Amino acid sequence: MARKKKNKIVVNLDLPKDDTTMTKLYGILFVSILLGMTTAVVWATNSGFIPTSNGEPMFTNVACGIITGDNEAFNGQTKPTYAQNQSCSLLEDSPDIVSWSDEPWDDVQFRGKNFDVPGVDPQATGGEVVLQPMTLTCEAEASEPATYTVAIRNRNGEVLDYYIGNTGVSSDKCIIELNSIPSGKRYEIIAQSNTENVLLDSFTFNMDIQYFDGIPANMNNKSLWIGPEFSLGPLSVHPTIFLNFFGLMFFFFLWPASFYWEGVESRKNEIEEKFPDFLRDLAEYWKGGLSMTVAVQTLATSEYGALNDEVKKMSDQLSWGIKFSDVILQFAERVGTPLVKRAISLISEADRAGGKISDILVTAANDSREIKFLEGERKRAIGSYIAVIWTSYFVFLGVIVVLSTVFIPAIANSNSSDDGGGGQNIGNMKIRNVDPLFFLTIFYYGVTMQAIGNGCMAGLMATGRFSAGFKHSGMMILVALVVFNVIAFSPSLIGITETPGLNPSVGTFVPAPLNVGG
Repeated sequence: MARKKKNKIVVNLDLPKDDTTMTKLYGILFVSILLGMTTAVVWATNSGFIPTSNGEPMFTNVACGIITGDNEAFNGQTKPTYAQNQSCSLLEDSPDIVSWSDEPWDDVQFRGKNFDVPGVDPQATGGEVVLQPMTLTCEAEASEPATYTVAIRNRNGEVLDYYIGNTGVSSDKCIIELNSIPSGKRYEIIAQSNTENVLLDSFTFNMDIQYFDGIPANMNNKSLWIGPEFSLGPLSVHPTIFLNFFGLMFFFFLWPASFYWEGVESRKNEIEEKFPDFLRDLAEYWKGGLSMTVAVQTLATSEYGALNDEVKKMSDQLSWGIKFSDVILQFAERVGTPLVKRAISLISEADRAGGKISDILVTAANDSREIKFLEGERKRAIGSYIAVIWTSYFVFLGVIVVLSTVFIPAIANSNSSDDGGGGQNIGNMKIRNVDPLFFLTIFYYGVTMQAIGNGCMAGLMATGRFSAGFKHSGMMILVALVVFNVIAFSPSLIGITETPGLNPSVGTFVPAPLNVGG
């Protein structure tokens, strides 16, 4: 006997769920405040506002004390020595590569050139020897096989190292490697042909020396934190420079929660935009003889944009027997805007009193539509003022960047003097030397404060909410961060010492013949 197939009953339980909007907001606030406090601590402990006994930033004193386990060395009364700095990974002095590639030397019998070797001042290292490895690669060509010698010689005529090669051997690889070449002047690179009556048609070389300046790679020449260098194509930036943490501090405090809350307000605004259409259609269905319950369930299949989910929830609630008055009150609580609450309150009272609800619905729809129209007019009218605020901020930012990168450095260079007098005298007036980094720091702080003020005014004028202004402020702070890092935080302005060259002589000379290798 065949069994009868049972029909499945599908029940849609898409009932309203707990609103997690505030929970998410509190979570975002907690994380953003935590990040803001962290960046504030990093900035404050590197900015010099917190004095220390040894004059070094509190950040490196504490961090290196923990890393090395030698708190006394980094938190004592005296500055850490070069060796102590080298023991901490944050304060190591990394080498810069100094390179020299000369034009080819033609028709060489005996030929040489002078060059200098930069290096860290021995007084800065406390007597510790700093090795500066050197690598010289070269290539010699001749019309016929010939032996040749390449050597590095100091000013006293002492040969530091040499290479003897043969142009007639394909495996000939001309290279000289020194474990260290001390800093000094008047070194010589010499090339000579050892085969009688055979000249080297061409001689080329490339010299690389690892140069140390005694300053930690992550610090500038004023013991301020600039962080590691990163290359972005042709740009070299220091994203963790202590100044950046000042802007990031306010960005984390203001922008994340504001961005989220403005998203919530935007969704509410989209719901309010469709709300008058929903009330109008509800009135039409009521005039057509349908009950409120049937009208809402019918409208659940219509298109109301951001309001679709809310209408569907009301329809599901009504299908489970919940009273219409309770359903619309719960809808008003979920949306939570004064416009919706006021309209729903009118509808609920009309439904309870048993009056002509269709007229109330039409009135509420017209009232809501008029309010949204006025809000739109306000946004359109204020839009030009918002553009003025952003334009004024960009003008201010541009002026500050020009002052930081052009005007202040020019004054600093014009006032610099070799006699250590600290400025120049013009008549009876003395113009003191200026520190470009000091002005750059003040300018950056000023731009950040300007971003906060301008952003708050822009948001307050546009929506009447400071949260919207914080969103503008965060974006302005990001713009300032990008502009300053790309343009203003140049090596010369943030106090990075310029890598010196090898200062080679202009022309070659004929040296004394080499007598090496037996």
